[in-house]
Amino acid sequence: MRIARFSIDGNVAFGVIEGEKQDELVLDIIKGIPFADFELSGTKVPLSKVRLLPPVLPNKVVAFGRNYGEHARELGHEVPDTPFAFFKPSTSVIGPGDEIQYPSFSEEVHHEAELAVVIGRMCREVPRERVKDVIFGYTCANDITARDVQKREKQWARAKGFDSSCPLGPWVETDLDASDLTIQLTVNGQQRQLGRTSEMIHSVEDLIVNISEAMTLLPGDVILTGTPAGVGPLNVGDEVAVTIEGIGTLTNKVVKRG
Repeated sequence: MRIARFSIDGNVAFGVIEGEKQDELVLDIIKGIPFADFELSGTKVPLSKVRLLPPVLPNKVVAFGRNYGEHARELGHEVPDTPFAFFKPSTSVIGPGDEIQYPSFSEEVHHEAELAVVIGRMCREVPRERVKDVIFGYTCANDITARDVQKREKQWARAKGFDSSCPLGPWVETDLDASDLTIQLTVNGQQRQLGRTSEMIHSVEDLIVNISEAMTLLPGDVILTGTPAGVGPLNVGDEVAVTIEGIGTLTNKVVKRG
């Protein structure tokens, strides 16, 4: 099931996407929110008539770095023995079609295509055998990074947490085996990144067990699972697209920060 968050005529709602052909997709509006049992209203609107928003508004985005060996090595980093977590604030989140604002304090901004896991229920200290029970679904993410700032500052808060540095979308796919999916990224139509989620050093289960040992996860929280090799620079005017098998494509354009 594909669940989108969208706005139409000034109203914000969730809906289930129906159809197969892109130009024929429609949204059946959900009554309420989708993190519990829900009903469909039966009111349907064409996807082409709405504006897609970030599929969730997370309380927190927990991101894991260096979770693909080739990516760690391309940046000259050691591959960590245990998951390596950092945070991106909720204010970093934007949706499909929204603009990535090139930060004024950086001269080297990079793209990082990632599989994002959306949490579906409040949970803490999740045992491995229960991880699937707390996952709402999966979406595409782009962990936009001010690489020069990351290199010179010990903490990554500014390098990875600036406004618009966490595009998410286009929707959440709830019925998906995420263990071996193609993940790719293009800039202006040219492929930059290509990998598979099976190349992760630490699995989705590993990551959720790890972080839930330390903190409570809430419905709508997002877990970023790391990026494959091939990260590189973005410039003002670039169009960057993340595509993940079984989910869809998240596209954003880079603009000068106003």
